Amino acid sequence: MKINVITVGKIKEKYWNMAIDEYAKRLSKYCRLTITEVADEKTPEGASENLENIIKDKEGARILANISQGDYVIALAIEGQMLDSIELSEKISKLGVMGNSSITFIIGGSLGLSKDVLARADYKLSFSKMTFPHQMMRVVLLEQIYRAYRIINNEPYHK
Repeated sequence: MKINVITVGKIKEKYWNMAIDEYAKRLSKYCRLTITEVADEKTPEGASENLENIIKDKEGARILANISQGDYVIALAIEGQMLDSIELSEKISKLGVMGNSSITFIIGGSLGLSKDVLARADYKLSFSKMTFPHQMMRVVLLEQIYRAYRIINNEPYHK
């Protein structure tokens, strides 16, 4: 299985990069992981809703350019469905059984995802109704994908 993570913005802090590298290393046993960073747009203070939509559309176009035709796309969105770790593992497992060889997870920028990206998504996943920094969300997502593979393979992992 190929797991793609497309995310808006770069990570500058060393500690986030170390955590991401650790989970990428752990995941290499279970899947082929790629992480694609697309450029974020600067949002001026007090930006209008129209300007925010323009910014999301620009970031969204960059995201969409990195999605392959056959990818099953899971967008991280507050309005998405919340799953526990076992349900996420079942979803990933079922996708593989159904012949989906490539799953793409999308993490948006500070304003969220464009309407076009949300429309392209096959599934919308929410980790919480709270908002998290995209750097932290990348680590949390990779940890949950790793946990899902441990569950799929009936391997121990802390609860």
